[in-house]
Amino acid sequence: MAASSMTSPLCTWLVAACMSVTCGADHSTCPSMFSSSKRHSKWTRSRTRVLSKCSSEFQRGLISSLCGSSIQGLMSSCLAFEPCHEYYSSKGLSSTGFSSLFGSNNVPLNRRQRRLNRPPRFGEAMAVAVEPAREVAIKKRPLTKQRRVVVTGMGVVTPLGHDPDVFYNNLLEGVSGISEIEAFDCSQFPTRIAGEIKSFSTDGWVAPKLSKRMDKFMLYMLTAGKKALADGGITEDVMNNLDKRKCGVLIGSGMGGMKVFNDAIEALRVSYKKMNPFCVPFATTNMGSAMLAMDLGWMGPNYSISTACATSNFCILNAANHITRGEADVMLCGGSDATVIPIGLGGFVACRALSQRNSDPAKASRPWDINRDGFVMGEGSGVLLLEELEHAKGRGANIYAEFLGGSFTCDAYHMTEPRPDGVGIILCIERALAQSGVSREDVNYINAHATSTQAGDLKEYHALIHCFGQNTELKVNSTKSMTGHLLGAAGAVEAVAAVQAIRTGWVHPNVNLENPDEGVNTSVLVGPKKERLDVKAALSNSFGFGGHNSSIIFAPYK
Repeated sequence: MAASSMTSPLCTWLVAACMSVTCGADHSTCPSMFSSSKRHSKWTRSRTRVLSKCSSEFQRGLISSLCGSSIQGLMSSCLAFEPCHEYYSSKGLSSTGFSSLFGSNNVPLNRRQRRLNRPPRFGEAMAVAVEPAREVAIKKRPLTKQRRVVVTGMGVVTPLGHDPDVFYNNLLEGVSGISEIEAFDCSQFPTRIAGEIKSFSTDGWVAPKLSKRMDKFMLYMLTAGKKALADGGITEDVMNNLDKRKCGVLIGSGMGGMKVFNDAIEALRVSYKKMNPFCVPFATTNMGSAMLAMDLGWMGPNYSISTACATSNFCILNAANHITRGEADVMLCGGSDATVIPIGLGGFVACRALSQRNSDPAKASRPWDINRDGFVMGEGSGVLLLEELEHAKGRGANIYAEFLGGSFTCDAYHMTEPRPDGVGIILCIERALAQSGVSREDVNYINAHATSTQAGDLKEYHALIHCFGQNTELKVNSTKSMTGHLLGAAGAVEAVAAVQAIRTGWVHPNVNLENPDEGVNTSVLVGPKKERLDVKAALSNSFGFGGHNSSIIFAPYK
């Protein structure tokens, strides 16, 4: 017992001595703890001489340990030595001094000893006391087979329809969902068009009381989420048999409840008493996922991610990761935004980001076309039902596709402009391929981010050619040419389009691509009509303000 109690002080003394020895070769540049002050007493100088004599007995072992790779090695060497006889018998180390060195609190210290034991002043060297390393027993997780993630349900609320099949059929036919804004008077704005949802009902999906209070982004999200469950065959009986502790919701928003927040500001102009008590919770981006989880009783992972227009892809990949790690068996994931309101339109107009082709709304969004003049804002929501493969098979679910993986990177360049060299996008795609175990040759369909902006379209196109230019089967299209840019919801809606391409064997056209920009090879782009394609692996890109890049990959389930 006594021996063990002295281990730590002994190591303290040895390490201090060790540092004094190793620094002794050059006192001018590496002062020891015993030579840091001219005011030290004769007792201190005597101890220094004693330590110098002691050092020859253990210098080699200590220095080799000190220069080694770990503290454990130093400790094992230190504990093999004891102070020499001359150290014990030196004048300065009486029984009192020795006891104080080894931590006894029972013997009073005299004035000289108190001065020597004071904390170092600013600029003085101080010896470091090192405790022996404690071994920590780490329980390793048993090796398990990689859990596969599949898509078993989809839900959408978009300008092209609120059912995945209706939505995709409209895409295949080249129908545009972009039109003049009708929700408010925008005659004073230079942009008066959007991918606006004209008719929408929450009947049967959201309680009437909540429907009146919630922001539209939450209503779109709740509706699309519940439609994804219905599409995935999650009936009441199936729901009752789910382990709700392993069911989660991860649906984000790029902008959140802008309408609720704007209404609160207008009410505040009159009086704070006029403000809606729900204005704060219904404006935050996380509350949609939280409300959906409350409605379903799902107690697994629940939060939201907001990375501007890359939001949905971030949510989908993180949701899949929760499943592969065994933290969830079922996840609802995607994104939702509703910014076709005065403050939303005005904000993007101020950024000079929007198309002003008001006279021909259906022709306004034209990715890769030389006459493009900005993106067209849209609204809506997309939600995927992701499920662990064995869990899905166990309940007899209809499997639409398999989620293989993805990646994120950051341009670290500019708030709104893409990096000129495209390195961030290339790195993101390459990491997504590596993470999912897919070769470049196997990716033969890409749903591009392509928003119809001058810089963004070309930077992404060049990155795609860099990564997949040797793939003669590659086909690329942009859903935004018909829906407009749904901001935080865009990635999820486009993921639904990618899964539908896998299911149907058809890829939708690129509308309005009449005069391709210089350097754009149209052979890799889908033409003005839908095309047949046996999709091997589909990659979907989403990029957001702030330089957020994301790529996710789906493939047929085999």
